Amino acid sequence: MDNEALQRWVERVSTEAFGLAFKHKATFNARLRTTGGRYFTKSHHIEINPHQLASFGVEETEKIIKHELCHYHLHLQGRGYQHRDQEFKELLSQVGGSRYCQSLPGTATERRRLPYRYMLICKACGQQYKRKRKTDPRKYACGRCRGKLLLKELDSAE
Repeated sequence: MDNEALQRWVERVSTEAFGLAFKHKATFNARLRTTGGRYFTKSHHIEINPHQLASFGVEETEKIIKHELCHYHLHLQGRGYQHRDQEFKELLSQVGGSRYCQSLPGTATERRRLPYRYMLICKACGQQYKRKRKTDPRKYACGRCRGKLLLKELDSAE
């Protein structure tokens, strides 16, 4: 899909879901990594992450478009268009837009959700500290009793 097809898609979704015309520019931006799209308050343009379309399909991408159109239409009407505003939340719910986009494979957001692979265990009191990354137990002490720590590698996700 190219930018012209995206432009037509955004215009169609705007008319069908909001009953209002989208009169600005919608483009793909492949440099977006941690977000599905963004709305620019100065130019009123919308950018959509093409990786979301490739990874999760048309349905999820349309929810992202609706999310960005909520920002667009509320901002142009002078109403609360930010994520924290109640008007934004209500309109997003009415049109069926997504509050958050799914994490793309290989991104930092996805890496944060990796299971714990290591555990530091205090030799004195038994306090346990789960870790996603391997750490040197000699550099740290127990936060509870200041005892020495032992590093244990976990077999499966806990």
